Amino acid sequence: MPADEGYGPREVPVVKGHPKFAWHLAESLILDEFDMTIVNEMDVDHGLTVPLSIMYGQPNEWPVTVIPLCVNVIQYPPPTGRRCYALGKAIRRAVESYDEDLRVVIFGTGGMSHQLQGERAGLINEEFDRKFLDDLTQDPQRLADIPHVEYIREAGSEGIELVMWMIMRGALDDHVKEVYRHYHVPASNTAAGLIIFENDETTGGKS
Repeated sequence: MPADEGYGPREVPVVKGHPKFAWHLAESLILDEFDMTIVNEMDVDHGLTVPLSIMYGQPNEWPVTVIPLCVNVIQYPPPTGRRCYALGKAIRRAVESYDEDLRVVIFGTGGMSHQLQGERAGLINEEFDRKFLDDLTQDPQRLADIPHVEYIREAGSEGIELVMWMIMRGALDDHVKEVYRHYHVPASNTAAGLIIFENDETTGGKS
């Protein structure tokens, strides 16, 4: 169900899961030495429903099933970008080992540079954000190596949400083709980026 984040639930359709694939994914990731927590019922917030709205508009029912994967970017310590990048690669292995032919799309969500409190409230670092988008294509390993303190210094206290993008990037081939990009700063004072990749078949897949 859409979560009530303080203003009532968003008026969007109920998100439906894929239990069989979710169980395979959880089992595969755990055997791949990731300590996953399994949740049977979950209210989903804007981090999931907003990307669905961007993709599909305002349908009466979502045309896809979804497996939410929550990443701790609230309580210290959050995972590193390197760990999230490795998780993406493990998800790729889980998808490839599934015994049913599914079309799988992986979203990495989370705000870009922003800080919602303290002396630097309202911080936006467009240069950092645009370089982050560049290197998602060109040099994801550099992004995987960014330490927590650099996210705080350059992207604000909530900029750590960008580690979730590394899960998406890790699930793709080493070489990707950028299909679409958009960057802007809405009234929420959270820098927002949108980038779409396809695996770059011209490079022969993984390097």
